[in-house]
Formats: sequence, C-alpha cells, structure tokens
Amino acid sequence: MDWLTTPFEFGFQQRALLGGSLAAVALAVVGTWVVIRGMTFLGDALVHGVIPGIALAVLLDFNVLLGATIAAAVMIGGINLVHRQTAFSEDTGIGLLFVGMLGLGVILISRTDSYTGDLTSILFGDALGVTSGDLVVLVVIVGITLAASLFFYRAFLVLSFNEQKAQMLGLRPRLAHGVMLALITLSIVGSFQTVGTLLVLGLLVGPPATATLLVKRVPLIMATAALIGVFSVASGLIISYHANTSGSATMAVVPIALFFAVLTVQSLRSRSRAA
Repeated sequence: MDWLTTPFEFGFQQRALLGGSLAAVALAVVGTWVVIRGMTFLGDALVHGVIPGIALAVLLDFNVLLGATIAAAVMIGGINLVHRQTAFSEDTGIGLLFVGMLGLGVILISRTDSYTGDLTSILFGDALGVTSGDLVVLVVIVGITLAASLFFYRAFLVLSFNEQKAQMLGLRPRLAHGVMLALITLSIVGSFQTVGTLLVLGLLVGPPATATLLVKRVPLIMATAALIGVFSVASGLIISYHANTSGSATMAVVPIALFFAVLTVQSLRSRSRAA
C-alpha cells in the first residue's frame, strides 16, 4: 500500500494528481465526440496548432492560455478557408496547417534564450508544476465542457452520425460543429500545462477509444473514459515516481497501453468463441 500512497505525500504531487484528473475528465468528454466523429486528425492538428500562440506568449510575456486560444482560432479559420476556397478536402487544410503551425512554433521558441527548456515545457508539460491557479482554470474548463455537452448533446449526437439528418431536424449542425471545435480547443489549451501539447492527445483519444471497446452508449463512453483517464493520471504519476520517468509522458502512455490491452483481450475472446 505504501508503494501507492508514498508518491502523493507531497503537495506538488497532490496538485499534479488533481490537475491531471480534471484535465482527464474534460478531455474524456470532448474526446468522446472526437473519436465518434472520426476527428482524431483534427484533434492532433489542434494540439500542434496552439504551439505558436504559446511561443508568442513566452516571447512577449503575456498569458499563455490567451496565446494558445488565439493560435487555435487562427488554425481553425485557416482550415475553413482552405476547405471553402478550394476543391481540396478538409484534411488537406489540416495537413498544411498541422506542419506549418508546428514549424512556426518551434521557430518562435528558438528565438528565446532558454530555447531547450521552453520547448520541453511547452511540448511535454510539467505535471509536477501545476499551481492553484491552474487548478481553478481546469475546474472552470470541466464545468464548461460538461454544461456544453449536456446542452448540445442531441445536436452533437445526431451530427456525429448524420450531418444531413441534423440539418433536417433543425439542429443547426454548423453551430454544433463550431461549439464542438471550441470545446476541443478549450480542453487542449487548458490541459497543456499538465500533460503538454504533444502528449495531450494521449488523454484526448486514448480513454474514449478504450471506452468504446467496452460500452456502446455515449454517456457510458464518457463516464468510462473519464474513469480510465483519471486512472491513467494516478497510475502514471505512481509509475513515474518509482521509475524516475517523466510524469506527463507516463500519464499519456498509460491510456494507450490500456487500449491495446483491452483490444488484445477482446481479440483473443473472439478467436476462442470462433474456435
């Protein structure tokens, strides 16, 4: 039992656990829609797209959350521009801005004196550096995410399976899509301090993907994904403490490992039944 509790005897570890758990809940809720709608590539692009905004915030010394939000808005606007003004699919705009925004972010970060330290912090987060202010922000983000998902639940659900039907039912799919993008952006921006911009995708996609293998109804997927996410955070911190590894990276790897473990078990069961 001491092996499980010792890592959380310190205040910074307790804040890391709480901050990571809050981020996991927010990411699980919006990540469910990402997985159901097949928007993982867009989610990954948004994760990279916020880097220039964070880099500018570091260079010009203003709020990094504001910088990340502005960068995400610019990226979404660019994707829509490419899609509407050309014959290319949305994936083309996502791919172009994916690389462009990431490259721009690294270029901007390279202008700082502490290039290596800033890049590492932005890309991989600092789970053990979570502050009380970060926790307040995460509580607000979780509240907004849950409230918006509840209010737009029907619109999100129909949109995820049939956009034309959503239009016929008067559910305003464009508005619903915009709100969904805003929630994805909000959860990514609010979580990068805890798990980093590159690793946040593990908690955004891993828990919901695993949950969809276990349950089928959307509310149950969200609840299961949240539990998996919180478990991943707690176990990741415990493992990183004893193994002396990166807390953020370990938290991001755990849900991916769980996904393949569940997938393997289900495949073995299917084969045994077929035999």
